[in-house]
Amino acid sequence: MGKVTGFMEIDRQVAKYQPASDRIRHFREFTIPMSDAEVTKQAARCMDCGIPYCHGPTGCPVHNQIPDWNDLVYNNKWEEAIRNLHSTNNFPEFTGRVCPAPCEEACTLNLEDAPVAIKTVEQAIADKAYELGFISPQPPTIHTGKKVAIIGSGPAGLAAAQQLGRSGHEVHVYERESKPGGLLRYGIPDFKMEKNFIDRRVEQIKGEGVTFHCGVNIGVDLPMEKLLADHDAVIYCGGSETPRPAGIPGVDLHGVYDAMPYLVQQNRRVGRENIDSVGWPSEPILAGAKHVVVVGGGDTASDCVGTAFRQGAVKVTQLDIRPMPPEKEDKLAVWPFWATKMRTSSSQAEGANREFQVATLEFVGEDGQLTGVRCCQVDERRKPIAGTDFIIKADLAFIAIGFSGPAKDSVLKDLGDKLTLNIDRRGSTNVVANEKDYKTSVDKLWAAGDVRRGQSLVVWAIREGRQVARAVDEALMGSTVLPA
Repeated sequence: MGKVTGFMEIDRQVAKYQPASDRIRHFREFTIPMSDAEVTKQAARCMDCGIPYCHGPTGCPVHNQIPDWNDLVYNNKWEEAIRNLHSTNNFPEFTGRVCPAPCEEACTLNLEDAPVAIKTVEQAIADKAYELGFISPQPPTIHTGKKVAIIGSGPAGLAAAQQLGRSGHEVHVYERESKPGGLLRYGIPDFKMEKNFIDRRVEQIKGEGVTFHCGVNIGVDLPMEKLLADHDAVIYCGGSETPRPAGIPGVDLHGVYDAMPYLVQQNRRVGRENIDSVGWPSEPILAGAKHVVVVGGGDTASDCVGTAFRQGAVKVTQLDIRPMPPEKEDKLAVWPFWATKMRTSSSQAEGANREFQVATLEFVGEDGQLTGVRCCQVDERRKPIAGTDFIIKADLAFIAIGFSGPAKDSVLKDLGDKLTLNIDRRGSTNVVANEKDYKTSVDKLWAAGDVRRGQSLVVWAIREGRQVARAVDEALMGSTVLPA
């Protein structure tokens, strides 16, 4: 906790944004950092609530010790604060930027709609630690002689690599793309998180003895059989990237795309890379001077909205089949769990037209080119209401309704030809592995992150990366000191 009476004396404040009219002109982060004094005051609001739901299973997947580091920040002990934060979270500068902060929903002060600004304080601790030089490589003092391969360098793969590298194992990370980061680098727009934060973490992890092999598509460029034969353990952290099929007529029209290729392309442009990417369309997808429709109501859809505005879209409409949620939740019914209520992302606040309780019936076009999206209103069971059809003008449409599992044309295909890897086929193709030891049905193969649990939050990927590292370390060495 911070100051005993802080929550009664200090109002909740969070970092402000650049005006929408300014921030849509660039792809950089637009949050205006708070001063150290302001952050300290926000940390002081952490109250002596008895049971801190913020870091329990309802609040924080990695179990950040939030009251502890709030108290350390309040007392100006930044080095101890980052040490405490790193004990549960390898990459607080990532989660401090892109996590939706279920911890704040679970905060006791959220009963009064004024939770502690946990996410703001977390980001400030990480940024301050870099500024003061508190973050540096922690190479192992011993070497085990064990060799571990990690497929994928997203948040789960990076967390597992760092934990195992520090434990003294020889760790090799294989990444399909030209640079490490996975979803963090190629899926999340720079205006939410600039990529220099990934670069400096990768340099730290390299300094801890981990080797990165980029541009290597496992199962295509390097067979799984060889990878398994050459390593004592292999961890599959390939993420969830197969788009969920929309089943909407007209998806083959020019101008209709899945969301992720669009986001990947723009991230590669900002990173000054060639837009061509393994498994994605190579033709340029640009929203400048176009009417854009985004189908879906989640984070990926919102990222498409913000990207389209920055590319110069004339109008952006977002379609959500769910009913418009209430402005405020019933606290006594749902707290401390994540509540369904009206939320407006920074991208949506930049001028998106949001349509709720609307189904996408068909993409319509002329001569093979998209010209509009035919929609209708739906009832509470998401069934179309007769006579409510309407058409939204569209030159470009993105489908952002989620993902059904990992890529099928690399690891899964290669293993399917030679080894039996159990797959969850109940609406997805996620790799089957339990949450205790993360082992798959293939000997020496573990799985963690979205490839196992399905599409989820970055913080959950970090959690699973840490846990699978512990499981692998214990399997290789007979015991482990890595945290559970």
